[in-house]
Amino acid sequence: MLVIYTVILSFVEDVAALTPRIAHHDPDLARQLRRASSSVALNCSEAMYARGRSRTHCYGIALREMRESFAALEVSVRLRYLPPLGEKLEDRIQRILGTLYRLSFPRQAAR
Repeated sequence: MLVIYTVILSFVEDVAALTPRIAHHDPDLARQLRRASSSVALNCSEAMYARGRSRTHCYGIALREMRESFAALEVSVRLRYLPPLGEKLEDRIQRILGTLYRLSFPRQAAR
């Protein structure tokens, strides 16, 4: 299992703690954030056991869903549904995004 998968699960827990505050102001945004963050974990899990292009494709979906999750959090902060994200959460998000980017766009083997 990839180490990043446990980091993603921690992120999903963080989101679960934040969504009630968002839902109080904007239930649709909260639902979208929950779906996107869950999709990150589900697609990463699927990719870990896939091969070839299917693996890269699943990591690509996980990356896009992670970016959507982050955007939903950024919007929630800008709309003042949430206070600014903490440094620990920001670091976790950047670590996930960076890892999923590298997994989505692996370097081509030298010829």
